[in-house]
Amino acid sequence: MTTEILKAQDYIDDMARKRGYVLDYHKVMALHDFPVLQAANHVVSAAYLDQRTLDRKTKELIFIVSLTVMRAAKGHIQSHIRVALDLGLTPTEILEAIEISLPEAGIVAFQAGFEAWREVVGADGIEPTVAVHEGGNGAS
Repeated sequence: MTTEILKAQDYIDDMARKRGYVLDYHKVMALHDFPVLQAANHVVSAAYLDQRTLDRKTKELIFIVSLTVMRAAKGHIQSHIRVALDLGLTPTEILEAIEISLPEAGIVAFQAGFEAWREVVGADGIEPTVAVHEGGNGAS
């Protein structure tokens, strides 16, 4: 491996340790445009990872809600749900945060966040005992 690739690998490993996840674009940018990845990561570090006034749990809840409202990719929302769980937040606390999206972003955005949450925490529901058409999960 070249020195540049080794530096990029170390950077990705450090991102994974600090964040608890890395996204696919992080991995590709590390190899194909490392300076831009570093610049983008500095903004994320300043706003999200660096300890300031808000604690990490609060920041994770805000991230989950903002990603839900923006209808981000399910995997992206799920990465933050997993980190929130790792930090000690309960599935119920995370669901309450996602529910905040309902009045401002509507049911469609909420369903995307809810489905991401449901898959991560393994939540199930109550099935009707009467004949009904399948409604799906509302998120896809």
